[in-house]
Amino acid sequence: MKKIIPYGRQFISEEDIKEVVSTLKSDYLTQGPKIAEFESEFARYVGSKYAIALSNGTAALHLSTLALGLKKGDYVICTSITFAASVNCVRYCGANVLFADIDPKTFLIDISSVEKLIKEHSDKKIVGIIPVDFAGRVVNLEALKKITSNYGLWILEDSCHAPGGSFLDSQKQPQKAGNGNFAELSIFSFHPVKHIAAGEGGMVTTNNKELYEKICCLRTHGIIKDEQKYKNNASLANGNKKHLDYPGWYMEMQSLGFNYRITDIQAALGLSQLKRAQEGLEKRKKIAQIYTREFSGISQIKNHSNVIEGHAYHLFILEVEKRRELYDFLREKNIFSQIHYIPVHLMPYYKELGWKEGDLPKAEKYYSNCLSIPMYPTMTNEEIDRVVQTIKTFYKNEF
Repeated sequence: MKKIIPYGRQFISEEDIKEVVSTLKSDYLTQGPKIAEFESEFARYVGSKYAIALSNGTAALHLSTLALGLKKGDYVICTSITFAASVNCVRYCGANVLFADIDPKTFLIDISSVEKLIKEHSDKKIVGIIPVDFAGRVVNLEALKKITSNYGLWILEDSCHAPGGSFLDSQKQPQKAGNGNFAELSIFSFHPVKHIAAGEGGMVTTNNKELYEKICCLRTHGIIKDEQKYKNNASLANGNKKHLDYPGWYMEMQSLGFNYRITDIQAALGLSQLKRAQEGLEKRKKIAQIYTREFSGISQIKNHSNVIEGHAYHLFILEVEKRRELYDFLREKNIFSQIHYIPVHLMPYYKELGWKEGDLPKAEKYYSNCLSIPMYPTMTNEEIDRVVQTIKTFYKNEF
């Protein structure tokens, strides 16, 4: 039996193991120096001023929506072609979702339809938008910002698929995902199949100091231990000033927060992985080049992920005829493909909120044909060729 080729796979090097073991032997397993080091290096990597490491990408989304002040009665525009967490964070705050359709050429949220959607729902309090850098292709946030600025909306960029990815702005300059130049906040994930694997983990990046400080506080039960902030806090004028005599132990809960901390163990692994993130990105691009070349002449494969500048290639997605049959055929050959994603608006939870089939025809059409084939940096030439030839064999035999 041939070796299984999964759609995605983490790579843990000896250096990764060494860094984790070193942290395990250190004085800190959590709330230690590795977390701040990881944050600093990640901010440098994406080009943002600030970064906040968290327990996972979903926590990053949740705290971001809270920091932006999302509340019951508000509406947020989202894409339906994403993992459910990108949308669920809106519901965590008691707010409502407006789904926008996708651009069938990019699979990203259709920017041209956003303003139309805002105008159609002028009776609703729309406060923000959550674009997703789906599959590794980065949303043109400059174009989106021109629209949101006219309506006072914030942008929360979901960049879980695109660390190291970028889009070209109007000056033909690359703008990295998460650099904070257009979005108020951006979030990332360190799930094992992502570019940077830390087991679990997430990151928020921003250039906004106020939002940075809010999220730092929210991730640790809403508690701060900053003496200067105590001195500036009006509550201290009401009898709490005496606590400053004991700055070593005094802490102050300023809001209802959460325990969304990441550990030093995960941060050590993430740091080590970050060192070779660019190398992994280049390998993904080379695989994408091969796939693009090899599948270009097959009429039953449409609109596959062509090689474009700035694409981070978390996924390589084909739009195919006889999707289910191809999926089963690949699986019989121990090649595991995947579907990204069942549209969120068709999940039972969101259908109960009133969404239905036919609401987003472009997203639904994409879902009926999409298939993610294996894509990870450690794929061998033999594995890549096996995927290519197996797909070619299927279409040769079927048509």
